[in-house]
Amino acid sequence: QVQLEESGGGLVQAGGSLRLSCVTSGRTFSGYPVAWYRQAPGKQRELVATITSGGSTNFADSVKGRFTISRDNTKNTVYLQMNSLKPEDTAVYYCRVQPYWGQGTQVTVSS
Repeated sequence: QVQLEESGGGLVQAGGSLRLSCVTSGRTFSGYPVAWYRQAPGKQRELVATITSGGSTNFADSVKGRFTISRDNTKNTVYLQMNSLKPEDTAVYYCRVQPYWGQGTQVTVSS
C-alpha cells in the first residue's frame, strides 16, 4: 500500500521560510510526477507545484519566484521550499502521487 507523509509545516511570520517534505513508501516513486497542493479554509484545493520524474518543475503563478520543488529519489522524498511567505500562503499543504494523497501539513503565516 502506498503512503505519503508530509511534514515541515508550522507557524511562521510573513517573510519567513519553511521547507515541507513528502516521504513516500510502498512503491518506488522515482518514475512518477509528484505534486504539492494546498487548501485554505473555505477555498478549493489548488495546485501549487509539480515535479516530473525527470526533474522538470512547474508552479502556480501565486508562488513563482518564492517556492521551489525538488526531489531526492534515493530517499523517496519530495521537498517544497517556501520563501518570502505571505499570510495568503496559509493553508493545509498536501502531497500527491496519483491517485494517492497525503494527510496534509498545516502552514500558518502570520502578518
